[in-house]
Amino acid sequence: MSYFNTIIRSLSHILPKHQGAIATIGNFDGVHIGHQTILRQMQTIASERGLKTLIMIFEPQPREFFLKEQAPRRLTVFRDKVHWLNHHGVDYVLRVKFDENLSLYSADQFIQELLINKLQVKHLVIGDDFKFGCDRRGDFALLAKAGQQHGFPVQRTETIDFQQERISSTRIREVLSHCEFVEAKRMLGRPYYLSGRVIQGRQLGRELGFATANIAVDRQQMLFSGVFAVKVTVASGEIVNGVANLGVRPTVQGETLLLENHLFDFTDDLYQQRIQVEFCHKIRDEQHFPDLQALKQQIQQDCVAAKRFFNQA
Repeated sequence: MSYFNTIIRSLSHILPKHQGAIATIGNFDGVHIGHQTILRQMQTIASERGLKTLIMIFEPQPREFFLKEQAPRRLTVFRDKVHWLNHHGVDYVLRVKFDENLSLYSADQFIQELLINKLQVKHLVIGDDFKFGCDRRGDFALLAKAGQQHGFPVQRTETIDFQQERISSTRIREVLSHCEFVEAKRMLGRPYYLSGRVIQGRQLGRELGFATANIAVDRQQMLFSGVFAVKVTVASGEIVNGVANLGVRPTVQGETLLLENHLFDFTDDLYQQRIQVEFCHKIRDEQHFPDLQALKQQIQQDCVAAKRFFNQA
């Protein structure tokens, strides 16, 4: 099933074909190996019972709604999240707008209106630490009771540990905040990357002799900053080594967050193409230079450091 056919864009877009699925609810931020275990668990049940799989996701995430700028940073934007859920075989992703109205739903109202009336779920897989409803009464026990009353089994998700610790999006954020990309890769089950469409920049990199493919970065994704050795996957699927600066570019009085990627031995025009930037190794922190010549000299050193890293990897 394609990316766009996977998404149910709101509660009002639920069709009869979306009803009667095996469902789960969660942020699924990162779609890490713990999440992937849940997805396999759902697929096994779906195969046995001849059901479709459906994941309910809130946008914005509840903590983003309540905490605003203080909310945890995201591992994946919605587009990438759907891509990976689709990759792991999910049939439908229901995007539910989390707003003032939904935040006032009681646990019982949530179960009755969304799970029973709207989705008519046939099976529910949920974590035993899952909480919901404005009254905070919503938990595994309440769902299990509702399932008994309305004829749908409720099953606990499996917990996955990594080095004696539970794998979670929170733990992966902590690892990434220290730029420990190898550890993050083990828990995600794939490299950590940022993706986006290449935008028109100030052409300063080209003037300095280091043309860049730039993508804008949402502050919600800002887990770290600095200069990095990266692998960039372009629209054709080709993977190119490079060096990237993630931050606000203090030397040129930058104000917006930008990921600037200089690709080695690559001259194709990437403007308006979507690219993925995998972070492999941190070279240094972002810093201010007295003039553009000093910045140019540092970029040359950064390129040498990145190429050395790839040669040794």
